[in-house]
Amino acid sequence: MHLSLILTAISLAWSARLLLAGTIAPRRTAESWAWRWQRALGVFLFSPLLLSVTALAVLCMGTQGQMWGLPVGWIGYLLAVGFLAMTVALVVWSVWQGWRSLQAISTYPTLTLHNTSARLLQTPALFAAQIGFWRSQLVLSQGLLDTLTPTQLEAVITHELAHVHYGDTFWFFWLGCVRRVTGWLPYSETIWQELLLLRELRADSWAAQRVEPLVLAESLLEVVKAPLTNLALHCAAFGAIAPAHRLTERIDVLLSGSEPILVQSEIPWRWLLVTLLPLLTLAFHS
Repeated sequence: MHLSLILTAISLAWSARLLLAGTIAPRRTAESWAWRWQRALGVFLFSPLLLSVTALAVLCMGTQGQMWGLPVGWIGYLLAVGFLAMTVALVVWSVWQGWRSLQAISTYPTLTLHNTSARLLQTPALFAAQIGFWRSQLVLSQGLLDTLTPTQLEAVITHELAHVHYGDTFWFFWLGCVRRVTGWLPYSETIWQELLLLRELRADSWAAQRVEPLVLAESLLEVVKAPLTNLALHCAAFGAIAPAHRLTERIDVLLSGSEPILVQSEIPWRWLLVTLLPLLTLAFHS
């Protein structure tokens, strides 16, 4: 019976992605930012949460007893244990990778620009990012300092301060872990890129209220010419959005003078409560 529950959860998770991912279509009006964020985050989290809750329910029921008159068995139980063990292992590995990055960053020289402390990365590439977990550190590259004007550099730093304001490195670390665990689900990368874009649009909007939007757009164009690759889960980089159409959307929003994008990192709990339904199966286990 456990195997049937696991297979049903996988089928529902897969089907939900196929049915809901098509609803994530860009809306370019300021009124839709909250809707767009909630929809993308909900679709991204629904399937992983459904699988995790089902695995937890199977783990709690164990290998003894019956459900609806049928034996529970070992196969589904082992699949549930394997999935949860893999999840924990990937999270631990991600935390360890993040800790190593922070240890490396701590060796970089420090500097202060526009009343903001930062670490200096010795590379000719143009790079600016908040790196860390809850308390992130600003990292700027030597190439960035050599290329951008003081006004452009201020705009980039202000953008990165927006990531601190919203706690983006913390929240996107956990979202990145979800992406790694369930990257085999359909449209995982598409939805992930949508979330990254919305994160950067929100930071751009926050910065544009404090610096000239045109200067911020010019700085973005400079940085994305030669971005660093293989960015970590705990990194919120200024030039993180590489695809041309997403870069175009960021530039368009900056230059349009639209209303501020006030989107919080909120989880759409209402309809994600549906993922708790597998726990009801505990009542039918004896």
